[in-house]
Amino acid sequence: MSLFSAIYGTFDVIVSSFISLPYPTADASIKQQTIIVTGANTGLGLEASRHLVRLGVDKLIMGVRNLQKGEDAKRDILASTKRKESCIEVWPLDMDSYDSVKAFASRAATLPRLDAVLANAGILTPTFSIVADNERTIATNVVSTFLLCLLILPKLRQSAEQFSVVPRLVIPNSALHYMAPVKELDVKEGEIFKTLNDPKTADMAGRYPLSKLLVLYAVRELADRTKSSQKPLVVINTPNPSYCKSGLVRDVDMGFSERMMERMLPRSTEMGSRALVHGVLSGVESNGQYLSNCHVHTPASSVTNTKGKRIQKSFFNELMGKLENIAPGIMSDV
Repeated sequence: MSLFSAIYGTFDVIVSSFISLPYPTADASIKQQTIIVTGANTGLGLEASRHLVRLGVDKLIMGVRNLQKGEDAKRDILASTKRKESCIEVWPLDMDSYDSVKAFASRAATLPRLDAVLANAGILTPTFSIVADNERTIATNVVSTFLLCLLILPKLRQSAEQFSVVPRLVIPNSALHYMAPVKELDVKEGEIFKTLNDPKTADMAGRYPLSKLLVLYAVRELADRTKSSQKPLVVINTPNPSYCKSGLVRDVDMGFSERMMERMLPRSTEMGSRALVHGVLSGVESNGQYLSNCHVHTPASSVTNTKGKRIQKSFFNELMGKLENIAPGIMSDV
């Protein structure tokens, strides 16, 4: 992390707080679409789901850890949009479990069509713990997220061929990636995950920003690789909803300055969700891009400079190897 990037990231958060995002609109084609939103029962996922149902999506799949909370959120959305109950289904999804992710993706493969996935589920925690074989923030925000996306990729391509659409994979990001410490990434080839999983050296204060930097690396690399494929295009982008009242920091013990910032700066959850819906509705110009305030935006120098490009390829190769071990054959569709 350079000093300039840290200053720019802070400036971006402050300025974005005063920018009103465009209210989501969509053309008539959304009325035939099926869209998945994970982490859909609360915060940004809930409000993004509400917008998509309001816009007329034919079928919304809400991926949630707690089915009762998911059903409560479903009723809330239906009450506010006056849509029929059949337009929403609630499916179980635990991003801490690779088996749960694989079961969810297998079920998604049985859908008549699938047009977009908003992989919104994520965590921010200051506590180091291991889930499966990774530190929990990395497991949830990165490994499970891309496991889900790549397992669902064949279904998205099938829908592209059958219905002449350009499907989308959308993974939320954060301006905090500008402040992500890269020390744990600048290691020997093949040792990034090993370093991130070491409780003795783990920088948990910077772990959430780092997870969003890793998402950017993987989105850019995946977009580059799938663009060169002969298979139908699936757009993948990573929008930043900025600092929102979303419940993400509920596990963080905040000091006085952080509490003051939380009162003064955050966007409403609904406002932030507009950025995510924009990612879902964006066209091919957003492929592989970081989006902020509903526009393509230049990411941190730790993404675009020579060192960042080297780390990106090294990390992506490690990630793909890990995913291949979790779900053999997953890379055959990339």
